[in-house]
Amino acid sequence: MSSSNVSLELWRLVAHRADYMCEYCLVSEVNRSSGCQVDHIISVKHGGSTTADNLCYACIFCNLQKGSDLGSINWQTGELVRFFNPRRDFWGEHFQLNEAVIQPITDIGEVTARILDFNSDERIIERQALIASGQYPSSSALKRINK
Repeated sequence: MSSSNVSLELWRLVAHRADYMCEYCLVSEVNRSSGCQVDHIISVKHGGSTTADNLCYACIFCNLQKGSDLGSINWQTGELVRFFNPRRDFWGEHFQLNEAVIQPITDIGEVTARILDFNSDERIIERQALIASGQYPSSSALKRINK
């Protein structure tokens, strides 16, 4: 989502709070040429506010895949399930890192991982390279994984 209406002060708060990494896939912005963006967790289109409680830091890949969506259908149950919310949810309760693969462990994790395309071939290769160079998961990411 566009973050053009986010003040510089709020942008800095969101980025600092996220330790300058994507709060969805946990890749640091220094490992992305495109950096990260401020994302409305609940988009303005759906009544979300431009406040710290409704904003997170997201890499361009996660942010573009998420768009203004709020969730998706769990194909096993047929139920609508909301996405992972970095302000309310603990990453390690919904996902597990297995080498370079982000495995969902809940329905929330499943729909989030699928729609945000965490485990596309390109993203797994990227995380494998970051793991090989000792850059993933970062110490900040490990705190979110193991909290």
